[in-house]
Order: sequence, then C-alpha cells, then structure tokens
Amino acid sequence: MCLSVLGNQETRSEFLSIIKPLSTANIRLHSVLRSLYQDYFTKTEDDELEIALALSLLEMKENQISLPLKKSEFTEQSRSKTKETFLDIENDKSLSFKSGDNQSLGSSQPPYIPGSSASFTIPTTASKSDQMIRGDGNVSEKPKRPKSRRQRRKAAAQQVVGLIRSPSAPPPVLLWFRRDLRLCDNPALIGSLEVGAPVIPIFIWSPEEEEGPGVTVAMGGACKYWLHQALSCFRASLEQIGSHLVFFKASNDVTEVGSSLNTLKTLVKETGAQSVMANALYEPWLKERDDAVSSALQKEGVEFKMFHSYCLRDPFSVSTEGVGLRGIGSVSHFMSCCRQNPGAAVGVPLDPPVSLPSPAHWPQGVPLDALGLARMPRRKDGTIVDWAANIRKSWDFSEDGAHARLEAFLHDGVYRYEKESGRADAPNTSSLSPYLHFGQLSPRWLLWDAKGARCRPPKFQRKLAWRDLAYWQLTLFPDLPWESLRPPYKALRWNTDRSHLKAWQKGNTGYPLVDAAMRQLWLTGWMNNYMRHVVASFLIAYLHLPWQEGYRWFQDTLVDADVAIDAMMWQNGGMCGLDHWNFVMHPVDAAMTCDPYGSYVRKWCPELSDLPDELIHKPWKCPASMLRRAGVVFGQTYPERIVIDLEERRTKSLQDVALVRKQFQQYVDKRSGCDLVPLPKRLVSEALGLSHRDGAVVTEGKQFLLPVITRMEFKHQLEDPDADAASNPYNAVLKGYVSRKRDETIAFLNERDFTASVMYEGAQRRERLERDHRRLEGLPPPPSARGKARRTPTAKDRFSVVPGGAIVSKN
Repeated sequence: MCLSVLGNQETRSEFLSIIKPLSTANIRLHSVLRSLYQDYFTKTEDDELEIALALSLLEMKENQISLPLKKSEFTEQSRSKTKETFLDIENDKSLSFKSGDNQSLGSSQPPYIPGSSASFTIPTTASKSDQMIRGDGNVSEKPKRPKSRRQRRKAAAQQVVGLIRSPSAPPPVLLWFRRDLRLCDNPALIGSLEVGAPVIPIFIWSPEEEEGPGVTVAMGGACKYWLHQALSCFRASLEQIGSHLVFFKASNDVTEVGSSLNTLKTLVKETGAQSVMANALYEPWLKERDDAVSSALQKEGVEFKMFHSYCLRDPFSVSTEGVGLRGIGSVSHFMSCCRQNPGAAVGVPLDPPVSLPSPAHWPQGVPLDALGLARMPRRKDGTIVDWAANIRKSWDFSEDGAHARLEAFLHDGVYRYEKESGRADAPNTSSLSPYLHFGQLSPRWLLWDAKGARCRPPKFQRKLAWRDLAYWQLTLFPDLPWESLRPPYKALRWNTDRSHLKAWQKGNTGYPLVDAAMRQLWLTGWMNNYMRHVVASFLIAYLHLPWQEGYRWFQDTLVDADVAIDAMMWQNGGMCGLDHWNFVMHPVDAAMTCDPYGSYVRKWCPELSDLPDELIHKPWKCPASMLRRAGVVFGQTYPERIVIDLEERRTKSLQDVALVRKQFQQYVDKRSGCDLVPLPKRLVSEALGLSHRDGAVVTEGKQFLLPVITRMEFKHQLEDPDADAASNPYNAVLKGYVSRKRDETIAFLNERDFTASVMYEGAQRRERLERDHRRLEGLPPPPSARGKARRTPTAKDRFSVVPGGAIVSKN
C-alpha cells in the first residue's frame, strides 16, 4: 500500500516511521512489517509486487487494464502515474472495493461505507490474481449481493484492508466505544464514517465513573472479565477491517468534570480531532458525565455527538402523557406509554462497514492487560487462582459468538420458549443477555431477527420491553440500586445471620434446586430468569435477608450484571419496588416446573446424582438405606438444611411487611389500601403539563405521593375497616398464584412420592434377599435381577409423570 501511495524511494525512507506506533500497540505486527520491509529492499526481483498493486489500482479506476508490463518497462514514470491514480481514487468518495469485488460499490449498494476511502484485499495466491483480470481486458461481474442481513454480515466479515490516508486528509474522528462493542448496527460507527475522515476507535476505562454514587457495584468481577475478553475480540474485528482499538486508562484523580474528559482533551490535542462520537448510555451518573464532556468539548470547538442505540426506546424520552400514572411499574403501562407517545421510529438495523479509514498517526495507548479487568488473585506461594476458567469454557465472547447463539436459538429454542422458558434442564432460553449488556448485539438487531423468525413468541419480544422499562425506572429513581422505593419498607427488620447469606451465596443451603442454581451462577456467571426468581424468593421470603445483599451478589457474579435490570428485579422481589411479585417460588415445588426429572440438580450437585427423580429435590425424605447407597451424608457430602419450617419463615416475613405498613400509615392510600411512593419531579412535570424547569420550581420542597401496585394480602381499606374480610384481609396470608387447587396437588404429590419411595425401597430389599438366597443355593439370579436395578422409572411409570398443574385423581 505504501508503494502505491508514496512510491519506492519515499517508502524506503518513511515506512519505518509510519509503522512506529505499532511497536507499542502491536509488537507482533510491527515485527512482521519490519521483516517484510527489510526483505523487500534487500531483493532485486520484488518489483513484481509493485506491478501487481499498480495494475490493481489502474483496473479499479479505469475499469479496464492492458496486458501486464514487462519488468524493464516499469520505470519511475510508471510509479509516479500509479501514485497519481491512487490519489484520484482516494479523493473519489463514491468508490469503494471489498474482497472479491472488481466493480465499484458506488454503483451498487454496499453494506454501508459512506465517505470511506478505497479499500481492497491483496490476493494471496496467483489464481486469485488471475481471476481479477480477464483475457479480454474486461472486469468480471460482481457476485450477487446476498439479500439476508445475516448473510451480508458474514460476507462483510471477510478481511478488508483500509488504506492509509494522505497527509492532506481532514482531521480524524475520535470514536469512543463504551458498551457497544460491535460492528453490526452501530450508529456511532456509521456516523463517524459519514464524516469522510480517518477514524480513531478508542476505549477509556474509568472505574470511578462507572461505579457512580451510592452502592451500585456497576462492574463486578464477572462483568470485568467478560469486558476484557469482549474488548480483545472486538479489537481483532476492527483489525480485520483495517483499523485498531486503542485503550486508555483514565487517571484515578477524578476532577470536577471527570477523568474521561481529561483523556479526551489530551487525545484531541495529540490527534487534531475536531469531533468525538459515541453511543449514549442511560445510567443517570453516566449521562451526567457525558453531558459534562459534551459541554467542555464544545467550549473548545470540538463537536461531541451522541447516538441512541443501547435500548429500543430512549428512556429519557418516554412520557406518561395521555396514559396517566395508574399501573406504573408494570410492563403493560410502559408499553402503553410507548404506543401513546411513539417518538422516533426504531428504524432498520445497519449493516457493518467493510473498511474503516485509518489515520496517518495512531495515538499511543496502553496494553489491554494494563486496564486490570481480568486480574486474577495470587496465593501466598505465587500461584494464580484462575476463578474464571469455567466462564471461559462456557462462552464465546465475540460478536460472532453473539450472532451464532442468536441463530441457534431462532432455529431451535424459540419454538419452546413460550411455554417452557422456565425449564432449567433444557436450553430453551436464548442466553443473549450478556451480549446485549455489552453491546455485542443490539436490541434492534435482536428484535428484527426475532420478528423474521418463523416462530415469533410475544413473550420473547416482550423481554426487550422489560429491559427498556428497567432503564426508564432507573432514570426516574437514580437511587434504585440501594434505596427501597416504598418508604415504609426501609424499616423492615431483616435477618442478620451472615452464615445464612454465605450458605446461599455458595450453594450450600440444603435445598438442591437453590444450590444447583447458585453453583451454576458461581461457575458460569449465568442462570436463566426462572432460576433467578427461585433463588431471589428463597433469600427474601424464606431466609428473610435484605434484597440489597442479593443484588450485590448478582452484580459481582453475573456476566450480564445490569444495574437497572437487577435493581428493578430485586426491589420487586423485596416487595419495595414499583411492582409487587404476586408469587413466591417454593424451593421444592418450583421443581415441578423447571426440573421435574432432576437433570439440572444432578449436573450442578453431582453428590445427589444417585437419588431417584421423585426425591432428588427433597433428599431429607429419603430412607436412610437409600441415602447410604447414594453416598449422601448430610453435613458431610451434602449440607443440612439451613432452615426447616419454610411456611413459618415465609409467614414471618410477610407479617413484618404488614407491621411496617401499619407504622407508616401516611404512605398507605386510605381508599384503595395501596402503598404510596414519592413521585419523581420528572413525572410531576409531565402530569402537570409543565416543562422540567417549571416542574422543578413547582415541586421545590414538596412531596407528591403516587399509589402503586400492591399485593392483595397487604391491602387494607382504612376508611372501611368493617368490610368483608375476604376483600379487606390485612393479613399475611399468601395468595398470588398459589391457589388451593395447586396446594392440594402438591400435598398429594408429596404424600404419593414418599409412599412410592418406601414401596420402591421395600421391593429392592426383597430382590436383594432373594438374589442372595439363590446365590447361596447355587441357582441363577431371578429374571428381574439379571439387569442393573433401575434408578429412574420409565416413562410408562405413572409415578414418574408430574401433572401440569391438574388435580391427580385419588381413585
């Protein structure tokens, strides 16, 4: 490329200085290029490479080419003409070339390369070079462009080399990547290309700014490890299109405007950039940081442009106008607000670029390892504790891995998602949440692909609405991760037994379903949504531990740990969010839905693998002889239950909630019995039809209370205390989805399972006695004992079939 742009003499003198930044950014590539340089200028027969490049460029510009020149005819004059031709091509913004194409993409429809410079791939074999030139001098026809967006993404993934800009190129653009580590459907990336200038992709790590105020635990250990791996993969993706990702670590001395701003100012001075582009983030503290950066850069004449991409709807643009506040906190209310006030259209996903124009000089960053994202602890003897080994084995951290997992789900799991997404023993969920969190997959791309699939389950598409709802709540209540939204619930008397918390964290509660889920979380950094509800219910309703403890543990161990989503879920589970969970997941009964045959428990709690299906979720009901044969010893091979009477614990938790509501009756609506929550100023302004500034003046020093969704068993109409007890309960009786019909079913199954296990144990004992007697008599074993005793009943055995919520006939 340098030979084509600069010519032989200038390449000899300037090539080493051009590649000098690589000596720190990519030592391996620098050494390879230096070796090529030395080999080229020490040989006498290598002018053929110049000829090949010259012919390729002339063919691109003129759409025709003569027969190859002889080596003696390739003079300095020809080289000068080649340089002029290349500069002409570079200045022609409509021309662009990608791998395998000999025709200008300006006349067709490229994936998206507005304002980019020419790019091409160097043929690696003679056969590929020969294919570029026909004997008649005409250019071969361009292959048909794939219609499928997924096919176009794969085609664009071919390696493309971006040519270095000439010294007269416009000032470069700083492309600031944060949680948008992808090439597909990246508005900021496409926006930087539209400028028609060199692009410098950068990543700035500032842990102090990420964390924000309060106790957010925005970036826990598992998230940092994923981010490290994702950055490594994304850097490789950028290098495939002729670019590079430069890493910077912001100073720990955070000034009033933030350390990221200091890094950006330094880069602007060093590179001469006149614009900075990024995709917006919606955590309130990060938005404040970005607003401060925008204001400071604009004062210095540098444009700072933000693009909406992280959510389907910009949470700061969602309005309750025309919908009202009734039912706020539910996804139905949120979707009604979006339909009533549609705002900007979601739009069509953008295809990835095939090249990225490079600057003449790259800024000097730091190695990825210097960010300290994947730092592992060391023992006293110096050995490293590789706690992320299982996480590394469980995930593909690249953008291609995200699309491969999406395609696999849309071809298989999506057909079972609507009815069986809660199954823990089958891969019926997409497992795309970490890719969405780190922007390796955009929600818009996911929505369009889900709509294009043959099976379009509304439940799956609704998950994106839940995600947007969580960010909307976080923008309304910035203290969502650490402060209960319902004021009375701040006075709840929580359990202070730290041993119970530790047992829950490590998967040693003595309840197999809970333990299996928590061990899966620790080893892989993930569990499906249903299991998150199970372990959250156990922590709050049965262990009576504060929801903040569960939130912090999830934030540290989940690879998809998301402040908005986790905070909303844990607040609702802790009965203090905008919405009340109207259910409690029993650690044994939930297995009827998610793990009826015990496969999930056997995978993550292998010490219980020899127990039968009927009792694997309640091993304390197994006969002693069965436990001995399975090698289960409570307190040694498997922990004892940390709490025994679950119903008593649950009732006590709910009674404590009723007690604090009695003590803080000013936060209970006397007419409906619903909880009252202080209204954010933004919602007050919308309700009064005022601007945010006028609304702030009106609400200064005032508190507006809003009735929110409240569980039936907590409601009490103070104005009508003599109402029928059924409609005005004011007690802690659990209702929700656990009806009398289901209670009777569960009670019958528990009794039946125990009876079946005793009968099974008796039959096995008789078989053993008969087998031993026949062996002593020298007789062959009975027919029933010739094979190994079955641990798991067959499908025809009615005791192995769990009814789907229907009453089992007792006749």
